Amino acid sequence: MKILLADDDRLVRTLVKVSLEPIEGVKITEARDGDEAWDLLRREPFDVVLLDWLMPGRSGLKLVRDARAAGLDTPIIMLTAEAKRERVIAAIQAGISDYLIKPFDAGALWSKLVKLCGQKVQV
Repeated sequence: MKILLADDDRLVRTLVKVSLEPIEGVKITEARDGDEAWDLLRREPFDVVLLDWLMPGRSGLKLVRDARAAGLDTPIIMLTAEAKRERVIAAIQAGISDYLIKPFDAGALWSKLVKLCGQKVQV
């Protein structure tokens, strides 16, 4: 399973990678900001995108809107501390597939990956 992990916080990227290590066949490509993530999304296919809301350059919300406008139907999970109802609604309207509030545990992330990627997730 190919995962694009876009978050400007190196610690968060490390924690997500450690959380996903037990999943067989996972290949994680990291992006440090929304513009880098957008470049990667346009160049190669991913099975799922894990995306922070607040990043330098293109925000996570803008990235979701751009991806959906470009016809990309890749599942996108927003990983963010933005828990306000209006923010969640805006993200859903933009086209995210699911939402996970930071801090989160590995079980919650795995659960969402299984829900969205099914057979591609083998623990």
